[in-house]
Amino acid sequence: MGGNGFFKDPNLIPIHEKVLAQKRLTFEDGLDLYRSTDLLGVGYLANIARERQHGNKAYYIINQHINYSNVCINGCKFCAFGKRAGDPLAYEMSLDDIMAKVDERLSEPVTEIHIVGGLHPNLPFSYYLDMLRNIKTRRPSVHLQAFTAVEIAHLASIADLSVADTLAALQEVGLGSLPGGGAEVFSPRIRQSLCAKKLPPEGWLQVCQTAHRQGLRTNATMLYGHHETLEERVDHLVKLRAAQDETGGFLTFIPLAFHSANTELAGLPETTGFDDLKNLAVARLILDNFPHIKAFWIMIGPKIAQLSLAFGADDIDGTVIEERITHMAGARTAQGLTRQELHHLIQEAGREPVERDTLYNVISH
Repeated sequence: MGGNGFFKDPNLIPIHEKVLAQKRLTFEDGLDLYRSTDLLGVGYLANIARERQHGNKAYYIINQHINYSNVCINGCKFCAFGKRAGDPLAYEMSLDDIMAKVDERLSEPVTEIHIVGGLHPNLPFSYYLDMLRNIKTRRPSVHLQAFTAVEIAHLASIADLSVADTLAALQEVGLGSLPGGGAEVFSPRIRQSLCAKKLPPEGWLQVCQTAHRQGLRTNATMLYGHHETLEERVDHLVKLRAAQDETGGFLTFIPLAFHSANTELAGLPETTGFDDLKNLAVARLILDNFPHIKAFWIMIGPKIAQLSLAFGADDIDGTVIEERITHMAGARTAQGLTRQELHHLIQEAGREPVERDTLYNVISH
């Protein structure tokens, strides 16, 4: 199985040869993969790349999400989370509130706390420093994956510091790595139309690469399923690959399925399982220099995340517990999964569950 006769789409045959020879795929190859209706063929190719890197392993993490505030100055049209200050649905957590969230799970073997929020116009830089410092005091061994590149640029602005100095100050109080949000789609057309005030693509990449040069690993994302074209998706992946060639600090790529409920784009259809699996598979094939591809079950659901382990993904994220950003956009997934549930999903898919920390050090098999 897997010979040229296996592919229903003849355009996949030359790509198959490149994948076997470990040759880098081109922009045109990326388009052919996205345009192909032979999902099993595309998945087969992605699985070759996935198993070459990770064999039968599938990773998960015991983590906790804290979304400290949804007050945001950006007003992106695809966001259901961000609110203007004074909006009835706006909230901000005090440092005591945040510590209460941490304390709720002190008895659990959480290895990562994932912290993101809106671009708050009034919170001082000291709030963010104190937040990380206090969490590390309470949970010294936990890895803090905090603040997207967009948030870092905002913090640099309110602190009147360079991005490098802002990151250094945060590292000093416990910052361990950056999550991958805020990349959206790098297309200037999309940015102008949907998130004109947001940090531009070059700025996003610059923050990430500055972090890499300071020894911080970061993740990367792409928001798909709104108004972007297939060409714009491929362009996004190729730009990420080029940035990774330069600084090498991206750890994981996470395609994010757009949820339109409660956004200005409400009414757009949900992404399909076909498209969710396709985005994971194409990412695995184009991003040959990214160690990991993550299927974020919060966004695509546990069932598609489980299938994705045969379509290029080697990670299904973690226990999460309380997640607000996707759920405010109408996600119907659970707020969290147990370690047993994650094990079951992975084992049923024929993979070997591996508990990891943020940097993919193995905690247990």
